[in-house]
Amino acid sequence: MHEYSLSALSPQNWPFSLECLPKGAYLVGGAVRDALLGRCSEYLDLDFVLPADAVKIARQIADRYQAGFVLLDAERQIARVVFEQATADFAQQEGFTLAIDLQRRDFTVNAIAYNPHTGELLDPLKGYADLQQGLLCMISLANLQDDPLRLLRAYRQAAQLSFTIEPDTQAAIRQLAPQLARVAAERVQVELSYLLNSSQGSLWLKTAWEDGLIGAWFPNATRASCDRLIRVDSAVTVLAETWPQLGIELAQSVRDRIKTPLSAIAKLACLVAPNSKLAEEELQRLKYSRTEIRAVTTTLKSLMHLQTTYLIDQMSLQQQYFLFRKAEAVFPALAVLAIATGTTLQAIAPLIDHYLTPNDPIAHPTPLLTGTELMQALQLKPGPQIGQLLTEIALAQIGGNISTPDEALKLASWLVNQQ
Repeated sequence: MHEYSLSALSPQNWPFSLECLPKGAYLVGGAVRDALLGRCSEYLDLDFVLPADAVKIARQIADRYQAGFVLLDAERQIARVVFEQATADFAQQEGFTLAIDLQRRDFTVNAIAYNPHTGELLDPLKGYADLQQGLLCMISLANLQDDPLRLLRAYRQAAQLSFTIEPDTQAAIRQLAPQLARVAAERVQVELSYLLNSSQGSLWLKTAWEDGLIGAWFPNATRASCDRLIRVDSAVTVLAETWPQLGIELAQSVRDRIKTPLSAIAKLACLVAPNSKLAEEELQRLKYSRTEIRAVTTTLKSLMHLQTTYLIDQMSLQQQYFLFRKAEAVFPALAVLAIATGTTLQAIAPLIDHYLTPNDPIAHPTPLLTGTELMQALQLKPGPQIGQLLTEIALAQIGGNISTPDEALKLASWLVNQQ
């Protein structure tokens, strides 16, 4: 039929035996598409269509291999089995034949089926030809309308595969774009995350905005802010080449168990309103976590602080100290966003050097005294005064005026007496 390599789909690579599947079972979707493209992943993501008893067979496989079982849709008979290095979804065939089932999918490249028992491909919609041309082509307008998330998924898949969207398909997406607003926020956020987490996604996010697709979710985004997304990617590259450790931190998640890296936090800050309160409302609507929202709003506040208060290369040590206190752990995102909005590398370099230096007295000061020690020594009550005293001690320390706990205590005592 075609020259292709499907060795990646061999049942020998599966976490369960082929004998668990009935003869009419087919592997479909992304796994088949990626195998035909020669794309491979250490983690297998398998989608099977079964002629009958999909949930029952999935549960049997989960029980046999002591894997996780999730019932995704009881009515449509869809279940998931989660292994250590693979996820396998099992869905009941829609329609009397597999060809009918494939016609209900989103794009032709995702409507190619593989028979693991015979090694044959079923490609009734000519998806392989579109694969060869690098095209995402819709199967029908109605299919996109049935699940409007497929509209945004087109841009995500185009970014992942380095494909283009076929003109009639893109025209259909523009026509249906307002319908994305009725999709559950959690599902939209998943697709956005793919686009935000990769440099290839930025251009497609900009295109999605131009096509009217994400305006309902980011009402304050503009052409200029979408252009800034692409400059963020350039800034990440430059910073990572100049300071490899900063590049590592930009790729790291903002917090354990949260998959949003700091580079994506910088991009989110481009799309939301520059006002942190409005930005928070937009991100809450998209169901981002409190940690992610705080990271974005802190980045926005720090950027405003940086751009409106100082000439960066003329900042005093005190001003630098307060900037680091405001930015905290999101400083890498702030640095990227600052460069994307016009700050020169030369201007921000001293701040980056401070940030990357362990125990730096400006970026990572080691307190001479704790609040508890202050309260005990000077018989003070908890309150704002303690924080004020600790700040004055830190400023005196970075200015080189004090360097020991005794000197810090004397300064605090003098300040209390002055008050």
